[in-house]
Amino acid sequence: MSENHLSDLRFDALDLHEQVQAGIRDTGFEFCTPIQAQTLPIAIEGHDVAGQAQTGTGKTAAFLIATFQKMLNDESPQPEKKQPRAFMLAPTRELAVQIAKDAESLCKHTGFKVGLAYGGTDYEKQRRTIENGIDILIGTPGRIIDYYKQGVFKLDQVQVAVLDEADRMFDLGFIKDIRYLLRRLPAPDKRLNMLFSATLSQRVLELAYEHMNEPELIKIETDKVTADRVRQAIFFPSNEEKMPLLIGLIREMGEGRIMVFVNMKREAERVLAYCLANDIHAAAISGDVPQKKRQRMLTEFQAGKLQVLIGTDVASRGLHIPDVQYVINYDLPQDAEDYVHRIGRTARAGASGDAVSFGCETYAMSLPDIEDYIGHKIPVASYDPALLPKLERPKPRPKRKPQQGRGGGQRRRSSGNSRNRRSG
Repeated sequence: MSENHLSDLRFDALDLHEQVQAGIRDTGFEFCTPIQAQTLPIAIEGHDVAGQAQTGTGKTAAFLIATFQKMLNDESPQPEKKQPRAFMLAPTRELAVQIAKDAESLCKHTGFKVGLAYGGTDYEKQRRTIENGIDILIGTPGRIIDYYKQGVFKLDQVQVAVLDEADRMFDLGFIKDIRYLLRRLPAPDKRLNMLFSATLSQRVLELAYEHMNEPELIKIETDKVTADRVRQAIFFPSNEEKMPLLIGLIREMGEGRIMVFVNMKREAERVLAYCLANDIHAAAISGDVPQKKRQRMLTEFQAGKLQVLIGTDVASRGLHIPDVQYVINYDLPQDAEDYVHRIGRTARAGASGDAVSFGCETYAMSLPDIEDYIGHKIPVASYDPALLPKLERPKPRPKRKPQQGRGGGQRRRSSGNSRNRRSG
């Protein structure tokens, strides 16, 4: 990590158990980020925290370190079998997986066992791990409720509760599930509670005050919602010039990791088809991509085997992907907050990056709201239409063959007689 985004507070100056300090040293952390410097001293003392910070600012390490410290300070209950002592909710599968990875790295000297619960894959494997006894349960609301209702684990031994990206929980409609789970934990004054969110909106604050014990509010750079190290620019192409401009920019950008954001899944598929037709190694990620395929895409992208990852806004939060050099808003988002989350994929952990946006005929109307939200004008970039590349058009998808009837002929449309053959 570069040093210009860090505070003056060293981790070794904090009153932390040696097992926690050893994990911090293993990761190479020396100085706290601003969110860590302001929240850790409070949480270490056992006080609840509601923190506002953008993705990539170190909030995951902040709540993990505070969690381990609390668990080491408090005696472990001795139920019939080991039950979760820490409970962490995330809005997306990718974020839950990343939190678990960070937890494994930071807690390997503590002896704590981490369990994951998220939808889409590994149902029995996750269940067995939790049934065998874990200390820290991390996951998404739906799968956790599923296991809880089956009696796979209990929540009455929880000493630490964490909600990460609480605003995203609201966006995805999880709030009823969250309240269901929080009401089954010990009383708020019997546990340490931490909530983190990109925005501490009124609805997030209501959740905090309802389920936390007089949390202290911490806001980091609330008036600077975009990272200083993101170089931003906007082009104003016609709708017809958007695709050639995108392909030309990707070719110019070379080998760096590139994330391209669109507003609709259908457009993601179209952009992907043009990238592949023009020899650009790309993949598209959206909410209905199977979990194993999503994980394979992310692994290849992180490893540099995949140059371009195309995503709708479901991919703009909760993905921890280091070293993304470029973000391209092929479509300007219709929500100004989504612009911040999208460009936050680059310039993480003190690095620098570039965010390029297209103010096309369809979505340019979103620009005033975005610039008002981020507090400045986005610099305008220009291009020469005559220099745009000529593109290979994607091959049309093959048409599906008509289904065959029993006799081998094409199945006819239902006639009036079919009303007596209604399927049950």
